[in-house]
Amino acid sequence: MARQKDDEWFQDEAFWDRFAPIMFDEQRWAEVPAVADGIEAIYRSVAGADHHEAGQPVEGQHDVGSLAILDQCCGLGRLSVELALRRHRLTGIDITPSYLEAARESADDEGLSIEFIQVDVRRFVRPDFYNLVLNLYTSFGYFADASDDRQVIANAYESLVPGGLYIIETLGKEIAVRDFTEGEWFERAGAVVLTEFEPVNGWEYLNNRWILLQGGERFERTFMQRLYAATELRRLMLDVGFTAVSVYGDWDRRPYDYRALKLIVVGKK
Repeated sequence: MARQKDDEWFQDEAFWDRFAPIMFDEQRWAEVPAVADGIEAIYRSVAGADHHEAGQPVEGQHDVGSLAILDQCCGLGRLSVELALRRHRLTGIDITPSYLEAARESADDEGLSIEFIQVDVRRFVRPDFYNLVLNLYTSFGYFADASDDRQVIANAYESLVPGGLYIIETLGKEIAVRDFTEGEWFERAGAVVLTEFEPVNGWEYLNNRWILLQGGERFERTFMQRLYAATELRRLMLDVGFTAVSVYGDWDRRPYDYRALKLIVVGKK
């Protein structure tokens, strides 16, 4: 297992606190039910009805039963809460304490019992426990060492029961190239945000520079995201041990082609 570095950018809680209103605006919250619908539809399609909790069979074509779900990099817990409201049993893990505190408050407001754990996603494994593991909202590919990306996938594999699914939703390299822009600026949540992007090492990485201007203060952060083509991410998941890997271009399970809106890769254990 790769050694954690003390200076990794994502360990800076100030970054997440300052940019939370920008990254998790009302539009992002509003789309959560549709994302949960897509997750359940993929589970029905790929996993079928054979891996539900014992004694809880599918009650209809729109019901996937009560699943044990691990939400990697759960952030503020918006997806964990939505899935728990649908009777699923959730564990949410994240490295940022303030985000987990907000997630627990959201769960309490809804009267939900959700397990939230502060832990590095490279360190969390619960063998043969979950029906479904999720890594969503482009939370994959930010480690300096590519072996850490593999470790995250391996942790998901080990944590799944046989027949369980791992779903990664991220920015595919193909989409990054197709829709590339050098930067933009916009106003949101009472702040001005400037962004700059640069492909690095033949599109292996996308360098991100974010500048936040608010209340006379300037906050800046630069970080790299490793980009994966669909074929690369599929191969990595197969190498880890998944028996079958499906690729989609959105939550409606459209093909991953030139019209794809995002890269969704689904591995079956």
